[in-house]
Amino acid sequence: MIHKSIVLLGLLSCLPAFAQIRSSEFVADPPPTRSSHASTICDAKNGLLAAWFGGTAERSPDCVIWLSRQVGGRWGPAVEIARGTEDGSAQFPCWNPVLFEKRNGPLYLFYKVGPSPSKWWGRVMRSDDGGITWGASRRLPDGFVGPVRNKPVELPSGTILCGSSTEDRGWRVHMEWTLNPFARWERTEPLNSSLEWGAIQPTILRWPGERTQILCRTKQQAVSASWCNTDLSQWGPMTRTTLPNPNSAIDAVMLSSGRALLVYNPSTDSRSEISVALSSDGTEWRRVLDLEKGAGEFSYPAVIQDREGRVHVTYTWKRERIRHVVLDPAGLN
Repeated sequence: MIHKSIVLLGLLSCLPAFAQIRSSEFVADPPPTRSSHASTICDAKNGLLAAWFGGTAERSPDCVIWLSRQVGGRWGPAVEIARGTEDGSAQFPCWNPVLFEKRNGPLYLFYKVGPSPSKWWGRVMRSDDGGITWGASRRLPDGFVGPVRNKPVELPSGTILCGSSTEDRGWRVHMEWTLNPFARWERTEPLNSSLEWGAIQPTILRWPGERTQILCRTKQQAVSASWCNTDLSQWGPMTRTTLPNPNSAIDAVMLSSGRALLVYNPSTDSRSEISVALSSDGTEWRRVLDLEKGAGEFSYPAVIQDREGRVHVTYTWKRERIRHVVLDPAGLN
């Protein structure tokens, strides 16, 4: 059954392959602020949650973190949960929230605070009831920002592996990990030279055989990749993939089928189209679905597979709203 919101949103844009798209709607409609960007989505113990930063415009001090919960199949009103005043009386912009729930454990909200990506710092909050209530925010240790934009992955040991990056000395990727975000953190050195690759915002894929891959946004018009085996501190050289990238965020998820699903802008110079690609090995990717085409920006996707096997994608819609699309992965070939 096609969700009625597809019919309504079809007036706004062309969404092909209805058999693959189970529903499409806006989160927090109408939005609480003029600008909305950089969403995250999580299938938490009490249902779907989405968060993003919103305010007058990106970098404005009034950009705060908003959270919406899906109840009975409908997104509830947005609630402000982090304001950027945690470090004193001044209010700084908030950036790039990341929701993540451990297996049989708490839910975390990671986010950044600061005047710009080259000067921000990481913070984390914890919820023990699936995001209904939250504990106090804590600043991460110096030199750590947590998952910079995309969701972490939990390793069999319980370690939370985070893709991270910095922009203060050129764009450089590194990895961070922790068993408890409120305790000890560890990290790698930068995985790339900013003179060779301007790369940030890695998304993580865990392949069979304990092989881990990251895919990164770059300034070089292509998605870059790096691999490691069991030693999280040892990563291979960053290489160019066949995937185009217009200097825009991406996100990926390993499906229960063993394939990887990537959401990205399939262009070297435009964010006016956002698409889905599949891979069986992390090297060969095939574009299988276009989520949106048209005037304006469609960017910064987040993607998960829920407990029932459905794929959920959220992304920025024209810098004004957050769109939520549910896909049937069995229909993606």
